[in-house]
Amino acid sequence: MRIAGEIVLSSDHGRTMKKWREIFGATQKDISERLGVSASVISDYESGRRSSPGADLVSRITAALMDFDEANGSRVLKAYSHTLAGREMETSIMDMREFPVPVSVEFLCSHIEGEILVEDAREKDIYGYTAIDGPRAILELSSQEFFRIYGLTPERALVFMRVSQGRSPFVAIRVSPIKPGVVIIQGPKKVDALGIKIAQMEKIPVILSSIEDPAELKRRLRGIQGG
Repeated sequence: MRIAGEIVLSSDHGRTMKKWREIFGATQKDISERLGVSASVISDYESGRRSSPGADLVSRITAALMDFDEANGSRVLKAYSHTLAGREMETSIMDMREFPVPVSVEFLCSHIEGEILVEDAREKDIYGYTAIDGPRAILELSSQEFFRIYGLTPERALVFMRVSQGRSPFVAIRVSPIKPGVVIIQGPKKVDALGIKIAQMEKIPVILSSIEDPAELKRRLRGIQGG
């Protein structure tokens, strides 16, 4: 399974374990009770006080996350299964990934030649990103499909590519009940003032990337390993 494989292969097993636990919305106690161990055991692994948990324990932790999600309506698994459903989603989404470990807004900014235009919790954890064709997504995606671009967790970067002014993405976000962890804009030299005002009202960090080629920005995002 993807989650187990990512934890086992990660250079920071603890942070990756914590990332997935938080994506599922589970506490250390939720997982420890399903494993029959104390919450301090999970805490020790996540903090690095214990060495790698090993494939068997990782498998049990993954099963515990599945069990927890099922008990809570399978929210995450449903989001994952429907993420790329539909023709419009396939043409609008340019890339979508979870980071190996959570990264901060500031760390993300440093990797994409970005300028933070709206600051709100530079150190907040960002778990992944969805890069979308800005004009196509705004014109073609329904409200339900727009909801799906958040993938497993809204604590991710929404990357709007090929944007001309930067107003329409924020209008779409404004009317959505779910808000992203950070918005990245690629395309304009400056972002529309109304868009910035909406971001400030919604308390969403905004990064303007100076990378002109969408393919290069996608390559930079894929190269992020965490930090």
